[in-house]
Amino acid sequence: MHPQIKLPDSCIVPAGYWYKLKYHREQSRLMHSRSRFDVVPAGRRSGKTEIVGKRRLIIRVLEGSPFPDPRFFAAAPTRDQAKRIYWNDLKKMFPKNLIAKNGISESRLTIRSILGSELHVLGMDKPERIEGSPWDGGVLDEIGNMKPHTWKEHVRPALSDRRGWCNFIGVPEGRNHYYDLYKDAIAQFYEALKAGKIPEWNAFWWKSADILDPKEIAAAKRDLDELTYQQEYEASFVNFAGMAYYAFKEKLHCARLDYNPKADLEICFDFNVSPGTATVIQEQWLPTSEKEETWGDGIIGEVYIPRNSNTVRVCDRLISDWGKHEGNVYCYGDYTGGAKKSSAVLGSDWQLIKQKLWGKFGSDRVFFKVKPNPRERDRVNSVNSRLLTMSDDVHMMIDPSRAPKTIKDFEGVTLLEGGSGEIDKRANPALTHLTDGLGYRVWEKYPVKKEYAPSGQKFHK
Repeated sequence: MHPQIKLPDSCIVPAGYWYKLKYHREQSRLMHSRSRFDVVPAGRRSGKTEIVGKRRLIIRVLEGSPFPDPRFFAAAPTRDQAKRIYWNDLKKMFPKNLIAKNGISESRLTIRSILGSELHVLGMDKPERIEGSPWDGGVLDEIGNMKPHTWKEHVRPALSDRRGWCNFIGVPEGRNHYYDLYKDAIAQFYEALKAGKIPEWNAFWWKSADILDPKEIAAAKRDLDELTYQQEYEASFVNFAGMAYYAFKEKLHCARLDYNPKADLEICFDFNVSPGTATVIQEQWLPTSEKEETWGDGIIGEVYIPRNSNTVRVCDRLISDWGKHEGNVYCYGDYTGGAKKSSAVLGSDWQLIKQKLWGKFGSDRVFFKVKPNPRERDRVNSVNSRLLTMSDDVHMMIDPSRAPKTIKDFEGVTLLEGGSGEIDKRANPALTHLTDGLGYRVWEKYPVKKEYAPSGQKFHK
């Protein structure tokens, strides 16, 4: 167990929640850090939340501060995310005999100790939540997914009155504000050392392979493309630039594919007027080489109506092309139903699809697999990882005679210059829609951030 991660003997803690951890040199250096601000980009499921966001945070809450009402926070990009990552574990890990009477508030997500200190679980989707009262310290988890101004405009001023501390943890998200924070922390660390001072900023890094079982690392490499693996498991600030679907190669991913009229057919929708699009997929054995075949996604059709389209016209084209299909039909796509606001759920476009497809195939054969939209970068990563993994496995191919526009999408969709992996929607308005619809389906069935078996430490991501 790390020397600074030990509670006093008088604390009553449930068995199993303060177990010994694997020793790791960089993690130990972090536990002994005397810096006010620690930036910790580390690989996924490598213990950063367990150690920094929970254990180290609880120790600091119990240590308190010179002020009579110490206040600390554990924050994530949204309140639901913060609650899922932190709330139940913090309640179980907090020493029972140090919790004040009625000191746990489920509605406010706070724990109050008999020493007078409070621990709050917060969502930073509304950064102004942290304003108003001064704070003694806290953790910003998944800082790369927070709004760029969250730290400087909201959290940093709230720490000034008490000279509060902050830890920044999370997997890198391209070269965005988290990258800048990490680089600034390194620069300030060495500046302070040269001046003979205790650094106010410090930075720590380790990769998942240092902690996870080698079998789990091998599994991740089989699932992920190279750049996604580098970001998620090696905590690299990958510079996503150029082609969005960098894993796509025409010679590798294009071939004549089979169609089975009795097998499941999957249709991916994206809602537009110019163009109106849909992608048609059937999982099958892919001719990935002359000698071997791989089970994966066969893109065997598409709808592409260049102008003056709508959902009914797209469905009519699908029925014209695939109306004799005998198997089940599964529908994926944009959760917002083509609406301009994210609050819309399964809106009128999806109702129109139901009416058209149920009318043709029957409600007992048409199913809808529609979930809230993922982040754009995560969706693109999932598609790249289906195209080509680090183990050189291909799990997606396109029939060039049946889906030529989809190939153009894969080859032509680009990323915003200077962004952190966002698609450039304005570069060519005719592109992105087919692969967008496809991406919703890939994310729902084969998300990048899948759960692997536990190893020697307890992980929450």
